[in-house]
This record gives sequence, C-alpha cells and structure tokens, in this order.
Amino acid sequence: MSSAVLAPKRKTYSYQQTDIQTLLSKIETASHGSRLLYQLPTGGGKTVIFSEIAKYYIQKYSRQVVVLTHRIELCRQTTSILKKSGINSQAYTSDVKRKSRVQPDCYVAMIETLKNRIRDKVFNPDAVGLVIIDEAHHNSFQKLLDKFKNAIVIGVTATPLSSDITMPLHKNYSELIVGEAIQSLIAQGYLAKPKAYKYTVELNSLVTAPHGDYTVASSDLLYASDPMLELLHTAYKSHCQGKKTLIFNNGIFTSKRVFQMFSNAGYPVRHLDNKTPKEERTAILKWFKETKDAILTSVSILTTGFDEPSVQAVILYRATNSLTLYHQMVGRGSRRTGNKKTFTIVDLGNNIERFGEWDAPLDWKLVFENPEGFINKESKGSDYESHSISSELRSKFPKTLELSFDIESAYLAALQNNEKPKTVIRDAIRQHALMCIENAETITEALHLSDELESEIAWRVRQYCKCLENTTKNYSSWLQQDYRSKLRTIIQKLMHRIITA
Repeated sequence: MSSAVLAPKRKTYSYQQTDIQTLLSKIETASHGSRLLYQLPTGGGKTVIFSEIAKYYIQKYSRQVVVLTHRIELCRQTTSILKKSGINSQAYTSDVKRKSRVQPDCYVAMIETLKNRIRDKVFNPDAVGLVIIDEAHHNSFQKLLDKFKNAIVIGVTATPLSSDITMPLHKNYSELIVGEAIQSLIAQGYLAKPKAYKYTVELNSLVTAPHGDYTVASSDLLYASDPMLELLHTAYKSHCQGKKTLIFNNGIFTSKRVFQMFSNAGYPVRHLDNKTPKEERTAILKWFKETKDAILTSVSILTTGFDEPSVQAVILYRATNSLTLYHQMVGRGSRRTGNKKTFTIVDLGNNIERFGEWDAPLDWKLVFENPEGFINKESKGSDYESHSISSELRSKFPKTLELSFDIESAYLAALQNNEKPKTVIRDAIRQHALMCIENAETITEALHLSDELESEIAWRVRQYCKCLENTTKNYSSWLQQDYRSKLRTIIQKLMHRIITA
C-alpha cells in the first residue's frame, strides 16, 4: 500500500478507521473498472465511512466522485453529510437542468436522473474516477455500472444479497469486504442490544409475488383482520407500552387500520406511507421525534434513510421473505444513545424464525458467494409450512386467526403422549367446527361454511394418511366422508347450545 493513504481527519470510531484503511488500500492497488462490495450493519455508519473514502480520493487523485442512491431523500441527505465532511458536493436531481460551469468534486445522483443525463450526453461518465453505490443490493444500479469504464466502483450495503436472485451481486462485484459484526458493535457499545418477543402467526394464506415477497393484497387480508389487530394490541401492551414505537406493515390499508385501532384506544399514533405529502410527512416525523411514547405505523418509507435514535421498540407487523428488509426494519431501533442501551423487537410475522435473531452471527461471504444456496436453505419448511390457503378462503373466515392445522406435529405429539392417532383427526375436526361457528350467526350459515372447507379437509386427510404410512385409497376416501359427517354433526350440536343458551 502506498504511504499516501491517510488516516481520516474527522472523528471516526476505531472499527470505522480500520475499514476506511482497508478500503483505501484496495483503491490504491485497484485498476480501472474494479468493483468492490463493502458490508456494514445498519447503524454502523456507512455514510461516514464512504464520505471519508470520497474525501481522500478527491484529495489524492483530483478526479470526480459519484455517489449513487435510489431515493430522493437519500440523495439530499447524503449530499448534506458529504458537505459537512468538507466535500464540494451537489445533489444531481431532476431539478438540476444543466451542468454548472464550476463542477463539484462529488455528485450525488439518482439512478434514472444520471442515466438520462448520460444518454443526453450532458454528463460524461469517463471523467469519473470513483463510483460509490449506497444500498448496493438494489438491482436498479446494475444497469448503470458499465457506463463508468474508467472508474473504481465501491458498493455499500448492510446485506450483500441482491433483491433479485437472478442478478446475484457476485456477478457484478469481484470481492466482498466484511465490516464489524452486529454482535461486536453491541458489545463495544455502538449499537443497542435487542430484546425480541416472537408470536407464531399462521401465514399459509399469504401469496408470494413474482418478485419473491408476499403480496400486499394477501397480507392485508391477514393483518387487517380483527383477530390479528387484537394480537397486535396485546403484544404492544405487553412489551411496548410507554415506548416510542415503529410499526412496519406491508400494506397501506393495514397501516390505516392499525392507526385507527390505536387512535380509538387513546394512544398517540400517526400513519405514514409513500403517498403522504412531503409537508405532512415532515410534520409527522417532527411530532414523532418530540413525542415521548409516540406510535408511528408506516409502509414502504422508513426502512432506509430514516435515522431516529430515540426509537425504543420496533414491531414487525408483517412477514417478509427479504433478509435485507428484515435487517433494515429491525435496524431502525438499533441506534444507541446515552439513555438507551437496549431496544425491543416484536415479531408478528415469523421473521425471526425465518432468518434467525437479528444479532446472530451470519456468514456474509457465504451469502455473497452462494445466494441461491442461502435462499433455498432459508425457504425449506415442512408440508404444513408450505401448504397454501387461498385468499378467498381466508376472506370467508375473518374472525379466525389460524385456519390451518399441523397434522404432522399433532400426530408426533399424540405418539409421544401415548394417545391414539385418531385423536389427531378428532382435534382437526373440532378446530374446523369452531372456525365455522365463530364466523356464522345461524346453523345454516355454519354448515354452509363447512362446505367451503372441502379442499382443506382433503389435505388434512392426506397428511394424516401420510403419517400412518400404510393406508389404502379406500380408507382415505372413507375418512374424508367420515370427517365431513362428524364436522356437520359437531357444528349442529355446538350451534344449538349457543342459540338456546
């Protein structure tokens, strides 16, 4: 490494200094076109680190630097931080119509804006020596990388896992540099320690979209239901009451239902989403900052570029298949302050079960090098977990939280307790009967709902026969008929008691 590598002049933590020196060493020996990826947890100070990298590069090489972001708020926020670091920088947004006579040392630009300026030959990518990509796991950046043929590229992310499995990051970056781990940052006092509370939620009715995460429509059906809202209220009162709390939702409809529930209960609460007008959003965030026990329920807006250290609790009122989103949501509560050494996580989407504890060790190099293997490992589950319940069926049972029944687990439990296997079918029938009863006003309505369970009955019987192993097709057919008959009988008995009570 050249002796020209300088220690950063602004106040940085020891682990940041180490990573800055590592990255500068890589730059010293890198050739044009080299691409490096740097990983550091949310709250670790990635912007501080890459601003020091940019500052050093400009001073040493007198070449232009470009920082790419994917949101206008991040663009402006990053420009402000770079200016405070003493870097002559400019936010290169769509508002900037033409190139200024005096060019800044560093442009902070949105993808589409810069792509259009390069296409119109207003911006010359060949003059750029260093490109820094914030939140590099987003795929939108990849289409622009080939434009900077003479530049070294450094991608920065908390989770080196592409949001699109068909476009893995190792195909665009030659090397991953792993920063300090979450556990280490907690131990050193840089991040708050999490206290996690998990609620197992049946997610069989959620539908996976082509992009890999759950659809908003299927999430709204589950999370906007009265039973789930009651569970949310219970969880909040048990673990978050009196704490400044962020609630993350998948859909706007659900978030507004959450807002209404807490508002009706007398809590200080606001709702925020990506359609909230800028002035209103600013006012809400100011209110949230200044209100001691505020609740902010949000959608698609506070996962990146939002820094409020006073957050004491994070509620994941949604499920996600995205490791990146999981880390981003939890990370909103991890900022350490003088009075805040811990923060609360409440998981109502089985996310901790899916990805592990937020602060658990994770082999990021393995994730980077073999993302498909990592995702396949995370997605493996039992037949019960992979069994899908249609949104249409869920909509017919709005007062029921759990629609499915884990036959295999119940069967194993029966064997361990020396019970007869048929108790599994008995309990499955009773659960279906209660579902029909709690969603109906009359016996006729309840029996009609039982007819809607035809495919679910068939699935449960198949799972039961699979557990028994040596069963005939005739036995399976008889068992389905017997299941239906007993279900109708139990419904009529229980409904009659309710009506005549």
